[in-house]
Amino acid sequence: MSRARQPPLVTGISPNEGAAWTKVTIRGENLGTGPADLIGLLICGHNCLLTAEWMSASKIVCRVGPAKDDKGEIIVTTKSGGNGTSTVSFKLLKPEKIGILDQSAVWVDEMNYYDMRTDRNKGISPLSLRPSNPLGIEIDKGKIPQKDMELTFPGMSGDFTSENFSATWYLIENHSGTSFEQLRTAASNLKKQATKKNEGSLAYVKGGLSTFFEAQDALAAIHQRLESDGTERVEGSMTQRLENILNRASDTADTLFQEVLGRKDKADSTRNALNVLQRFKFLFNLPLYIERNIQKGDYDVVINDYEKAKSLFGNTEVPVFKKVYAEVETRIGALRSLLLEKLLQTPSTLHDQKRYIRYLSDLHAPGDPAWQCIYAQHKWILQLMQNCRDEFITLDLEGDIRPLGLSRLSHTASLKRGGSLRTPPWRFETPQQVQFVEKLSDVVISQLPNFWKLWISYVNGSLFSETGEKSGQVEKSKKNARQRQNDFKKMIEELTHRLVKLVRGALLPATLPQGELSLYGGWENKTELTAPWLTQVIHIVRGFHEALAALEIPNDLLQVIQDLLLDLRVHCLMVTLLHTTEDVKRLAEKEDWVVDNEGITTLEQRLLIILSNCQYLERHTFLNLADHFEKHGFMGTEKITRVSEAVRQLDRKLFDAYIERRADPIAGSLEPGIYAGYFDWRDCQSPTGTVLCVCVCVSVYVQSEFSNGQQVIAGAQQRTFIIIKNVAFLWFVS
Repeated sequence: MSRARQPPLVTGISPNEGAAWTKVTIRGENLGTGPADLIGLLICGHNCLLTAEWMSASKIVCRVGPAKDDKGEIIVTTKSGGNGTSTVSFKLLKPEKIGILDQSAVWVDEMNYYDMRTDRNKGISPLSLRPSNPLGIEIDKGKIPQKDMELTFPGMSGDFTSENFSATWYLIENHSGTSFEQLRTAASNLKKQATKKNEGSLAYVKGGLSTFFEAQDALAAIHQRLESDGTERVEGSMTQRLENILNRASDTADTLFQEVLGRKDKADSTRNALNVLQRFKFLFNLPLYIERNIQKGDYDVVINDYEKAKSLFGNTEVPVFKKVYAEVETRIGALRSLLLEKLLQTPSTLHDQKRYIRYLSDLHAPGDPAWQCIYAQHKWILQLMQNCRDEFITLDLEGDIRPLGLSRLSHTASLKRGGSLRTPPWRFETPQQVQFVEKLSDVVISQLPNFWKLWISYVNGSLFSETGEKSGQVEKSKKNARQRQNDFKKMIEELTHRLVKLVRGALLPATLPQGELSLYGGWENKTELTAPWLTQVIHIVRGFHEALAALEIPNDLLQVIQDLLLDLRVHCLMVTLLHTTEDVKRLAEKEDWVVDNEGITTLEQRLLIILSNCQYLERHTFLNLADHFEKHGFMGTEKITRVSEAVRQLDRKLFDAYIERRADPIAGSLEPGIYAGYFDWRDCQSPTGTVLCVCVCVSVYVQSEFSNGQQVIAGAQQRTFIIIKNVAFLWFVS
């Protein structure tokens, strides 16, 4: 479990006051680990998350929204730390109201002002033209907060057009720094305006009397004419003509003001559209940003922007927002397809696979991308192994000429242990079966460990969380892994069985069922391997078995490889014995029967070695085999006993034959002397094996010395030493 982070703390904001949409820089501590960690930002009670830009754990840039509160704290909320606190505050400045006679660079809403279209025949009352500065002096705005004024003058207002107007509030708010002389001037201005107001009202009434009387006379004449005419809507009547005149007057008025009113409506629409675009530019620009970031490969940025847009506009009912958000969803759907395609591409590294799986998980991709990747990797490894076999089967040549250093070392080691005396074929090309097993081993060692690690990451949930923190996605992954354990076990079994069958098809085709030979066999036309090459294959198979066992794969899944190793060792032993039998049969053809310095021929030297090997096999090797068979519960102990007895008999026969051959010439030379002295064997005790061997060796020494005519003392000493060695050896084997 990771250590909980401290809550965010805001220690500074620059600037600390301003109007709505002012750009501010927030500084503090623990402000989040990244853009995705920032989930809330309130300034004076207004949510500013839409305009927030996370820069670092100590800096955030945003724009202040139109909050209701004039002054408030800055609250930052993160996933890792929760709701934060603030040691500073921000003051929101209200914009000044624009009067009807003030110049302004923006369009002023005139809903509450005089409408020329509805009252164009009425005179303009002086009360409707109220100045924005009734005192007629320069306004000096104070810095007293609006809340303080409301508390001081409850229920009152500083607006002089309001029914609850408070002169004191107005003076404090607009003339707190005005001098007394200026206030006296303002009082004089008020008196003048009051006089003009009274005079203006009277003049307004006097000026309108003539118009009133004219209208009265016109209405009376119209009334009399209508009564005398007696018609209302008869064509050509006065009523009809009057209606036509009024309609033409209305059309003329509309024509005069249509252009002005049209420009106003168009300006209103443009201003509203610009406000919407400026306020929600993040959403409107998001489809383009997504496309650019996808092309650059910045998938993390795309995911963060998508999460923010989803939280803000996922459930919107505004038609234009729904349309833009639908476009965003379309781009995200294309991104999901692209990431899934990259995930299933082969070959790929384990790091890339984990990265794409996390992206798809953050984008809430349907299905289970991690399991889809595992399944695709499984099929790809199977295909790699099968392609490796097909490649060697279709070759017309025997293969590349490449003597293997490891093979030479293995062969040298086997000779030191008393292996075959056949000449190793290192000067020839490597057989295709050996090359095939080597390449198959490379495929398994390079691909299967990553495949196993991908499954382990899927089981423990590290595919979705690098820190190991618990989440809904991690728990879901673990649940899916538990449900698919048997499926993955079948995948591993299929891989190991396919590997073993391919090796058996190349080296042990007789162990495969007849129906599988067409799929895994096809090596009949290739050269049959000798014992040294089989030894090399065993080393290769043992290498990838150890590599897989190091991954902590259960032993029951690797049992088929162990069985393959046993069969290969047995096959190698059988081939070695067959070749040794042929070598023994050809010994007589190679023997030149020349006696060396030790008094024996080369064939006799090899015969003595065979006798020694027979003794070792009978007294050590077969006994160890029998013990291991009994220990592991294997059958065939009786067969080992019978073979051991056969080896013992072979040793005895060889030894008797050798002694008889070496004793015949000695007995022929001693026999005349024995009969000449009337020697009787019945008067002597039977010699022991050691004494007999000594006699034989001494006789051989004497015979060789006299037959060669050598009387040199040094030569005699050397041969005496050799005789002693032979006596010791014969005593040991007897």
